Amino acid sequence: MIAYIIRRLLLMIPTLFGIMIINFIIIQVAPGGPVEQIIAELRGTAVDPTARFSGGGSDIQGGQQQSSQQTGSNVTSKYRGAQGLDPEIIKEIEIQFGFDKPLHVRFANMIRGYVVFDFGESLFSGRRVIDLVVEKMPVSISLGLWTTLLVYLISIPLGVAKAVRDGSRFDLWTSTVIIGASAIPSFLFAILLIILFAGGSYFEWFPLRGLTSDNWSSMSWPDRIVDYFWHMALPLLALVIGSFAGLTMLTKNSFLDQIRNQYVVTARSKGLTERRVLYGHVFRNAMLIVIAGFPSAFIGILFTGALLIESIFSLDGLGLLGWESVIKRDYPIIFATLYFFTLLGLIMRLVGDFAYTVVDPRIDFERRAA
Repeated sequence: MIAYIIRRLLLMIPTLFGIMIINFIIIQVAPGGPVEQIIAELRGTAVDPTARFSGGGSDIQGGQQQSSQQTGSNVTSKYRGAQGLDPEIIKEIEIQFGFDKPLHVRFANMIRGYVVFDFGESLFSGRRVIDLVVEKMPVSISLGLWTTLLVYLISIPLGVAKAVRDGSRFDLWTSTVIIGASAIPSFLFAILLIILFAGGSYFEWFPLRGLTSDNWSSMSWPDRIVDYFWHMALPLLALVIGSFAGLTMLTKNSFLDQIRNQYVVTARSKGLTERRVLYGHVFRNAMLIVIAGFPSAFIGILFTGALLIESIFSLDGLGLLGWESVIKRDYPIIFATLYFFTLLGLIMRLVGDFAYTVVDPRIDFERRAA
C-alpha cells in the first residue's frame, strides 16, 4: 500500500500542473480581465463599486484627469472601454498587475510561487492571498465536514433500512420524502428556513448571519460550542436536505444488489442471523461504492454546494471568496482557490482508496497496479 500511495502522490504533480495550465489559459483569454475592471472603475462603469485598486491609485487617478483634459483623443486599445484613456495609464496598470510580461512567464512565476504555497497578493484588496484563504477556511471546512458527516450518518442507515424493507410502506413513504427533498434546491430551502426561524416573518429562534456571535471570545467553552452550533443549525439543515437523497438511494440500491447475490443465500443457509448476514457480509461489499463517492461529495459540498448557502447566511467562506474573485477577475485569488480545491480533491481521492482497504482488506491496489 505504501508503494501505491507514493505513486499516487507522484502522479498528483503532473495532474495538478495540467489542470492549472488549462485553467490558466482559459481564464487569461476570457474577456473582462482585471485591467478592464480598473478601466471600468476609472470611467465609473464598474459592476462592483466596492472593488478598488490597491496600488498606485493616486497616480492612475491623476493620469485619468490628465487624459480627460485631452480633447478629441480616441486611443485604440486591446482593452474594452479604454478609448479616450492615455496609453501611459494602460501601461502603468499592466505593470502593476504584471500583464507587461508574456503569458508563459506569468504562468512560470505563478507555479514557482505555488510550489512553496506563495499565492501572491490580491489585485484589488492588496492582502496576501494565503492570509485570505486561511481566514475563510474555517467557515468552509465547518460546512463541508459537518454536512458530509451528517449526510452519511443519515443516508447509510436509512438506505440500509429501505433495502431491508424494500417495497414496504416504510420504503414508499421515505422515498416520497426523499424525492421531495431532492426536488427542492438547497438555497430555496435556506430562504424558507430564514422566513420561518430567523426572523423573516414568524419566529426568531436562530441568528441570520455569521459563524459565531460578536461576544464569542468572551464566552466559556461550553457556551462557545452551543453558540457555534446555534449559528450552524440552519445552514447545515439546508445543505443536508439537498444532499442526502442521492446517497440514500445509492446505499439502498447497492444493498439490494448485494442481497440478491448467491453468497448471501449461502450465508443464510448456514444458519447465520439476518443481522450477521447484513453487517458481516453484505455491508462490507455494499459500502465500497458509497465510499468511492465520498471525495466528490465532500468537495462538492465544500465549494459548489456551500456557495449560495454562504451568501444567504452571510458566512464568509472560501466558496464566497472564489465567486467574488471571479466576478472581480482577481486572478491570484481565482488560481489560489482553484489550486487549493484541486489539491484537496486529489488528496481526498487517495483517502477514498485507503478507505477501500479498511472496509475490505481483500482489495490490494499494489497487486492491481503490478
